[in-house]
Amino acid sequence: MAGTSLADQPNLSASPARLSRKSERLLLLLWLFSLPFLNPWVRGDGVGYYAFARAPLIEHRLDFTRDYQFANESFRGPRLDGNDQPKSEFRTPTGHLDNHFTVGPAILWSPFLLLAHIGVLLARTLGSSVAADGFSAPYRITMALATAFYGFLSLLLAFRLARPYVRERWALLATLSIWWASSLPVYMYFNPSWSHAHSAFVVALFLWYWHGTRSSRTLAQWSILATISGIMLSVYLANAMVLAVIAIEVIRQYYLALRPGASAAPNSTLPIPQLVLRHLLFAAVLFVCLLPTLITRYIIYGSPFESGYIPLREWNWFSPNFVAVLSSSNHGLLAWTPILFFSIAGLFIFWRWQRRAGTAFLAAFLAFYLFISCYPDWAGISSYGNRFFVSLTPLFILGLAVFFDRAAQLFRSQRAALCAAIMLLAVTTLWNAGLIFQWGSHLIPARGPVSFSEIAHNQFLVVPRQLSADLQRYFFRRKAFMKQIEERDIQQLKNNPPPP
Repeated sequence: MAGTSLADQPNLSASPARLSRKSERLLLLLWLFSLPFLNPWVRGDGVGYYAFARAPLIEHRLDFTRDYQFANESFRGPRLDGNDQPKSEFRTPTGHLDNHFTVGPAILWSPFLLLAHIGVLLARTLGSSVAADGFSAPYRITMALATAFYGFLSLLLAFRLARPYVRERWALLATLSIWWASSLPVYMYFNPSWSHAHSAFVVALFLWYWHGTRSSRTLAQWSILATISGIMLSVYLANAMVLAVIAIEVIRQYYLALRPGASAAPNSTLPIPQLVLRHLLFAAVLFVCLLPTLITRYIIYGSPFESGYIPLREWNWFSPNFVAVLSSSNHGLLAWTPILFFSIAGLFIFWRWQRRAGTAFLAAFLAFYLFISCYPDWAGISSYGNRFFVSLTPLFILGLAVFFDRAAQLFRSQRAALCAAIMLLAVTTLWNAGLIFQWGSHLIPARGPVSFSEIAHNQFLVVPRQLSADLQRYFFRRKAFMKQIEERDIQQLKNNPPPP
């Protein structure tokens, strides 16, 4: 048989000690070589995310005035008056500047930024002139490195999640494919101040830990799972949909416990009182871990439950954009990152073969898909592909690994299957790299629908001509290059202003 069938797996919860360190060392080496692509700037949504780390560290309060003033022009322009002061309409009822972005990325950045701040202060005592303001190069480089590190951990954990179910080669190829053929690299390297790479990490950590403890979870493990869940929601509120895996587990546990004769059955679930205790503990620890979010919401907006986003009553609950989210030229998930078609197919295959874990994982994907489909700004405004789904990176890697594993059985030899998978990786990676270049350099609009015919024309005729020169500018004259990109973005905004 060309591939190992899921049904033939002798031990689907293999110990991490059995995982190959060779593949993990390869992933680490590739990550280290990828670090020159890091772009340490704070831009767009990243201004809000980074402000939650910078302001308390430097200003010792949630005063975002300097963050507004130091922001990129397309962010700063609408928010500041002629005196370079924030406009009154951006003040909340508590007198604070609006910042509806989440605090989770700042929490994850903080240990690294604290060390950078100590280093800058020490350097200043030795005569350095570098500014200890949170905006100078040491802070931005540290932030970007931390984001790339969390992105790498998301890939490593996803590889470990997929590895027990498939041959190692398919888990590795799936990890490499999603790494370079999805939206992840944009938010892992080019826009590191945004939250999406952090979101991929905490979701991967949550799913990996849930999966590893699902057969028998102690009170301490429930507490750890709740802590991870709290961080996951603090990083990105939409990640609440991933908790569907716990909902599926809890429903199953109560169903088994309430069956007639359940207590006398061998390997039965825990009694109802013990289940309730564990689930109440989970809820209590989750609430405690959400306190940073609730407290900052209260300080900024006057209510711990005010998100600052579009109110839920204005969502498209009765007219979800199911088709557009996947296929629209306005950042449709599959239209922009077609490799995910195979990942989603793999999730359905996984559900068919492994009902317990597969049902939970598929439920998480479908819940997230429904949630984004109902969100009025489902396209992500300025987004590469549909950036919201970067959170589901570990599910996409698992699904793609399973797809590779099952598809390999259709080939006459392992070598032919491997060559086909490598070819798919190469083609989708090259296409994605060209499309990232078009989007990042504003050859195509960063916001709104794009022309697929224009994209195809650029991929074959424009990108090959400009890529080499622009890469040199990116690596060696980055500040001027980023300024030019910002000017192009402002011009596109003037020509096509967003709807009010």
